[in-house]
Amino acid sequence: MRGIKYSSIIMAFVLLLVTAIPVFAAGPDPSGAATAEANPTAAVNFSWTLIAGFLVFFMQAGFAMVEAGLSRAKNTVAVLTKNLMDGLIGGLAFWAFGFAFMFGGSALSSGLEMGNPFIGFSGFMLSGDAYDVTTMELWFFQMVFAATAATIVSGAVAERTKTTAYLAYSFLISAIVYPIFGHWVWGGGWLSTLPFGVGARDFAGSGVVHAVGGFVGLAGAILVGPRLGKFGKDGKGRFIPGHNMSLVALGTFILFFGWFGFNPGSTLAATDLRISVIAVNTFLAGAAGAVVGVYFSLMKTGKIDLTIACNGGLAGLVGVTAPCAYVSSLSAVIIGVIAALVMIWALGFVENTLKVDDVVGAVSVHGFGGLWGLIAVGIFADGTYGGVSGLIVGETGQIIAQLITAAVVLAWALGMGFVVFGLLKATMGLRASKEEEISGLDVPEHGLEAYPADALPVES
Repeated sequence: MRGIKYSSIIMAFVLLLVTAIPVFAAGPDPSGAATAEANPTAAVNFSWTLIAGFLVFFMQAGFAMVEAGLSRAKNTVAVLTKNLMDGLIGGLAFWAFGFAFMFGGSALSSGLEMGNPFIGFSGFMLSGDAYDVTTMELWFFQMVFAATAATIVSGAVAERTKTTAYLAYSFLISAIVYPIFGHWVWGGGWLSTLPFGVGARDFAGSGVVHAVGGFVGLAGAILVGPRLGKFGKDGKGRFIPGHNMSLVALGTFILFFGWFGFNPGSTLAATDLRISVIAVNTFLAGAAGAVVGVYFSLMKTGKIDLTIACNGGLAGLVGVTAPCAYVSSLSAVIIGVIAALVMIWALGFVENTLKVDDVVGAVSVHGFGGLWGLIAVGIFADGTYGGVSGLIVGETGQIIAQLITAAVVLAWALGMGFVVFGLLKATMGLRASKEEEISGLDVPEHGLEAYPADALPVES
């Protein structure tokens, strides 16, 4: 009851803020007629961007499958509920607040003019000048990115976090945490204008999306604590197997497929023919990461560990997300290989050194993989796209910008993660009761089981 009480207060406060925001007149082109007349390729580019956004939205299903498969059967309904609702609640938060904070002062052609190097502050609820077809296109594509950042955290805090607290977190990351850092890199903010190279560059979100989600998840996992029985009296981590590797493999396939919307779609234009390079680089890095996962598990145990193979592939995809438009295919393979090695190292570091229980390896895949992706831009960018040149062609400025950005995202995401989850822990409470955790969260929190008895007794 306490959690319901506090969540009701928070939602009432949010609704009060939303209704207090004035709604302005229509934007410059709400019908799209002027945009179509001025730009003959607008329809093609809009269709490309929106379809890519649909693919990214479908990645929510992939995250849900991976997390459900790596969790125990008794928590499946809770996992699926969180993954369903975090994107939907986060989308509403991004509509009400997040987009304005992220792009209110953007140099992009979003029709919004107010803002500064640190935060935007116009376009709340897509009102005023934001009521425009170009802005709506940008909003939708960025909304599904915000949903991705939010859902990454779920896997790190699975099997012991109260659903009500997690849903409140989903609103806050999409309204505040993701958009503000996103403004600094993608919204014309201070990191994008650093006096090194061409400023921070993160083409599709290794840092903005994945590192933010990964390190907010690290803070959440620290504050909620490990699952019961995860660490023995000697402090060593114990393996807690998931219940369905079929779901893990299916989820990985879905995520891999969705990444072809995530990365190539970030051109925001089908007429930008660099999309072919981006698609190839995306595939190669993911494939290389998966192969490294297979090879590592074979060398270590003599067996192929599907979990490591899947996470290796996902790490490769995360690692190439920032540099995918700026590098050659050979560089993409190298980036994927290193991303998988970073992920494997980070799995041990998070569990054995930090003593943090991360159910799906989200911190290692997305957090550390995202940092590597940012740094890889400064190393492997070859100057053939966007004027971005790295160490591989003898330029040193870009690596400085990328290292600064990596440090900032680590500090921002981890710091804000402690703030958000600390606030929720002090008010609603984060952790389910011991009894609920032992029995599983499905029945106590949802009144449902994912796998009920197949047959009911026949009444005589």
